Amino acid sequence: MSARQQTAASPFIRACRCEPVPHTPVWFMRQAGRSLPEYLKAREGVPMLESCTRPELVAEITLQPVRRHGVDAAVYYSDIVVPLKAIGLDVDIRPGVGPVIGDPVRTRADLARLRDLEPDDVCYVTEAVGLLTAELGATPLIGFAGAPFTLASYLVEGGPSRNHERTKAMMYGEPELWRDLLDRLADITTSFLRVQVEAGASAVQVFDSWAGALSPADYRRHAMPASQKVFAAVAGYGVPRIHFGVGTGELLGLMGEAGADVVGVDWRVPLDEAARRVGPGKALQGNLDPSVLFAPTEVVEAKATEVLDAARASGTGHVFNLGHGVLPATPPDALTRLVEFVHRH
Repeated sequence: MSARQQTAASPFIRACRCEPVPHTPVWFMRQAGRSLPEYLKAREGVPMLESCTRPELVAEITLQPVRRHGVDAAVYYSDIVVPLKAIGLDVDIRPGVGPVIGDPVRTRADLARLRDLEPDDVCYVTEAVGLLTAELGATPLIGFAGAPFTLASYLVEGGPSRNHERTKAMMYGEPELWRDLLDRLADITTSFLRVQVEAGASAVQVFDSWAGALSPADYRRHAMPASQKVFAAVAGYGVPRIHFGVGTGELLGLMGEAGADVVGVDWRVPLDEAARRVGPGKALQGNLDPSVLFAPTEVVEAKATEVLDAARASGTGHVFNLGHGVLPATPPDALTRLVEFVHRH
């Protein structure tokens, strides 16, 4: 029996397909990471991007929150810039800063450096996913990648940006170059997702972390076509496809329209309103404010109940998650208690 056959009846996969579930499934973005002391111990002395290329280390870090919290899905431990590093770009992740691009992409000549991603470029991903699916059994593994718009923003800006000045200057001022850049990145993103799914991942999530910087008209014109290309390219695998961005309340309908089966919602929009914006036929994921986990347990449970009630009112499938990633200083026990509470509720 394949990994996806084993996970087909899991609450997570069923919720993604808007099917009845025995309990609301839970996982957390960035559940494998700095909030866990075992993660810090495993990563000690190992640079971030190097840790993503060690299959046994990747498997260990991915499994840590499943063991500790009892979440309903594992998410593959990696970073959205891993495929960019794999094709030879000068990329590093600097502590306290994030991804930094040593030689930004700003001219048509720079596009030549964005070659196709081949499976052999990320053979460590295939190996790590194999290790994980063997260990996880009926628990689904979520593969992931960065959306073309967000990857393009990192490449053009040279790193994280508050205002995305260079990104928007290219987008508005050189629309053909911008379109070609996103088209190239859509192919790279698709290849990275295909490697994960073909190795055994049961679902995929595309992170469009910076899409919230766009108006609906600009998203439709300048970002959505590339995301549509990615979702269409992996549709044939039959795995649930999740689409998530931060600050994307005004874009939720378009993000669903781009081709996802599940639309991730940050904490700014209640799930019943999100369902109205997304429209029928899509499941929702989210959306507790990550900062709530620093409050007393009774507050966390009250706020989680609000999320669950709004999800129930939405009348669609629901995967409980945070409205963004787990914050580094989050008490691990708060996450464990939250999983138990959602499962009981």
